[in-house]
Amino acid sequence: MASKRLDGSSLFSGINSGLTNSFSLLSSQYSDGLTIENLNAALTNKNITNTAYGATFASYLTNNFNSVDANRDGKISADEIQKLMNNIATQGLTREQIMSLGTANGMTNSLQQTVLEHFNDIDTNHDGKVTSQEISAYGINSQAEKQKIADKNRVINNMSLFYGESSDKYEGSMLDYRYLDDKS
Repeated sequence: MASKRLDGSSLFSGINSGLTNSFSLLSSQYSDGLTIENLNAALTNKNITNTAYGATFASYLTNNFNSVDANRDGKISADEIQKLMNNIATQGLTREQIMSLGTANGMTNSLQQTVLEHFNDIDTNHDGKVTSQEISAYGINSQAEKQKIADKNRVINNMSLFYGESSDKYEGSMLDYRYLDDKS
């Protein structure tokens, strides 16, 4: 059974969707805007925290309020959420962002665990972030390496099946294998 290739686009689209949906839900709850106070209140509001993405993304926005509120007006706007999503899409996700936002976007635990376990290998430019392209490229490279190993193992197994247990007695070249039946 072939293993599933890592797909960076699903991670990024899931986080994008989660941020958009969370912002829409949260901003609809508070007429005075999405302030730090409103985000803190949202974290105790069961109507919000019981949603699939509400608590996770509300917590993320609360913890990162100052960096998301780029114009420092005390409110997170739709434009600032869009800038955050564009930044994530172009610059990538940090290990912390994957840990905090990854499971909320529907990414499987095994995919999240794989990305986190191999984060340093995936982050080929070593900027502390992984992009969708880096994740997908790592997945392709990993699959290619797995296939090479499988091919080598298949060749070794076929050679041992061909030569059998007495293969250590044969002194000829591996290229001679097709002529062994004629020589015996």
